Amino acid sequence: MLHDWVVMPTCLPLVRRRCHACAADRFGANGKFRVNAHHKLIDVWLLVLCTGCGDTAKLTVLERANVRSVRPGLLDRLHANDPALAAELLQDPVLRRRNRVALDWDGAWRLDTGGSDHLDREKADVSVRFAARVPVRPVRLVAEGFGLSRAEVGRLIAEGNLVSAVRLDARLSGDFTFTLKR
Repeated sequence: MLHDWVVMPTCLPLVRRRCHACAADRFGANGKFRVNAHHKLIDVWLLVLCTGCGDTAKLTVLERANVRSVRPGLLDRLHANDPALAAELLQDPVLRRRNRVALDWDGAWRLDTGGSDHLDREKADVSVRFAARVPVRPVRLVAEGFGLSRAEVGRLIAEGNLVSAVRLDARLSGDFTFTLKR
């Protein structure tokens, strides 16, 4: 029987970037945007707050874009400070590369195993789906989902009792499956 697990975000991740005021390296996004129009051109920034001093930094979303090229629904969401839009934009690799930032997902996700009926089976086939692109090691997910230590999960991999088509000790942010034999 195939069990479905879901890695779900619980809040917005922290943004890793150096603060120019206090040299802290984490910023928190609260979903606020700044929209500035210059005649027919528009600039949009996602505002993030330093976790050390509370100073505000801006992540460029749109720069000198023609107002007519922005979809009206997107413009409405920007004006309404939609936190779901902030989460979508933080997932965008182009935005992260343009602003030279990375995301820190520590404490911003949880694993939903759908119950504990998989714990007592001799063989468990599990499909893991990611609701957001959270980079996490599958070894950590297996350990958390089955209540095992990471060392024991490593031992199961070495014995061939935990198999998958993906590397279980590398960070993943995409869906995968694995089989655990006890």
